[in-house]
Formats: sequence, structure tokens, C-alpha cells
Amino acid sequence: MELRGVLAPATTPFDAVTGEVDVIALRANLRAWLREELAGAVLFGSTGEGILLDEDERARALSAAREVMEGDRLLLAGAGAESTRAAVRLARAAARAGADAVMVHPPAYYRPQMTPDALRDHYLAVADASPVPVVLYAVPPRFSTVELPSGLVGELSHHPNVAGIKDSSGDLKTLATLADACDRSCAVLVGSGDSLYGALEVGASGGILAVALLDPRSCATAYRSYVDGDVARAGRMQERLTPLHRRVVGAHGVAGVKAGLDRLGLHGGPVRPPLKPLRSRAAEEVREALAAAGLVAAGRED
Repeated sequence: MELRGVLAPATTPFDAVTGEVDVIALRANLRAWLREELAGAVLFGSTGEGILLDEDERARALSAAREVMEGDRLLLAGAGAESTRAAVRLARAAARAGADAVMVHPPAYYRPQMTPDALRDHYLAVADASPVPVVLYAVPPRFSTVELPSGLVGELSHHPNVAGIKDSSGDLKTLATLADACDRSCAVLVGSGDSLYGALEVGASGGILAVALLDPRSCATAYRSYVDGDVARAGRMQERLTPLHRRVVGAHGVAGVKAGLDRLGLHGGPVRPPLKPLRSRAAEEVREALAAAGLVAAGRED
């Protein structure tokens, strides 16, 4: 499996009445995003509220998503858990439901005990047991998590079933260090939409970008232009994406992205408690950011 290009970390639509996962809406969103030249989609990551989903919900959503993935588009699924046993179970279940690979965030509840040795054993056990390749997930530092040291990532990258790492640190020096440490067979993907261009410059092979849910065309164009040597065009696309990422994804998180999708005519809908929906002013800020990017009409709505 080759991890290159931009993947969309899909939100999980919920029925506004029942709170259940709306697989019809999920499929519709995926079809819309994949009209552009994206490399695939990721379910159950941070933007997908994966940590808030039940295991049976994950299986239904994955099976539904698999039905709309065409050609060589990749379908990844979050499979991180606090116990190694649970992470292995989630990885195996994701493979049965049709995932091409799993993305595994580090366990963090017993943070002081998550030494490099403990993390190494955890990830090696998951990689050994998973029927599909494993992508390590360095979770955004603002979340309650543990860091994955570059030396450990470099060591894990030599495992034949470790395909890559998503780095959401937002720091290009950290990403460059990971790119230098990793085996050549292990892809490094940036997780911050305001850093795609810079990440490609320092060795990333692509990104898993929440801003691609709002502007998949610009994300795909930025990547393709850079690969084709048209760095000026890639730079222009990055200039378009950076404020959109910061004003929606960075400022308002999952609720902001979902509000943006609603504005764009896609299926955003409610977040799952304990997450809270946006207040009216924040929702207006999302609309303004979309308008500034030329994605919706400018002017305040009544």
C-alpha cells in the first residue's frame, strides 16, 4: 500500500433525532469529497469523533463507506484504544469491514507509564496482529495524549506492517525529524491543513487534512501541483487553505467543520455529546471563513 496524496478525515454524520450514525449521509459526503483527486478517506479519527463511537457503529459505517470507494482510493479507519487488546480487536474488526489500513493513536490514560518501551510493545503487538497495515497517529498536542518520540517512530517504521505516520503536531521541524527517522517504506503524512506545502518540502508524502472536507479541490490541487513541479500554483493553493484551516478547523474543531459542511450543502449535522454545537457567533465566523475562501456567497444572512 502506498500512502501518497491528500486523504479526507471524514466527519461522522449523526441523525438529529435518534443520535445514531447516518450511513446514508456518510456515503453521500464521501461521494462528494471523492469527486476531487483525493487519495482516499479516513474514518474515526479526531475529526470523525472516533473515540465517541461504539464498535458496532464503526463496523456499520465502515461497511457503508466501503461501498462507495472506487478504483485505488484508500479507506483508513481509526483503531486506537487504551489497551493493546482492544486496539488489536478494533484493527481486526476494521479489516473485516473493509478498511485498507488502520490508524492507531497512542494510549494516554496512564500517561506517566507510557514510556517508549511501553509504547513500542503496544504498537509492535498491534502491527503483528493487524491483518492490514498500521499508520501511527501522533495526535494534536492540544488533546490529552502522549508524544511519539522520533527515535521510537523510526524504530517502528522498520516493521513490515507499519505503513506510515500521521503527524498532527503542527510543527514542521517535528515532521522533518520524523521524515528523517523513518524507513523509506514508511510514509509521513501531515495532519494540519495550514502546513501541507511546507510538509511536502521537508519530506512528507501527503496529508490527512480536515480542511479537505471543506475545500477538497484546493487540497488536491496543492498536492498535485507540488508533485508536478508547479510550486507557484501549490503555494497559491496553500495561501487559500491556510486561513480556512485556521478559522474553521483550528478555531472551532469538529463542530466548526460540521457547521461548514452544512453551509456547503453537505451533511454536517450535530456533534455527539459531550461535544457541544457552535454558538451563533461562532457559526457566523465559519460562514465568513467559507465566504472569504469563495466557497459560499458573501454577505451576512438574515
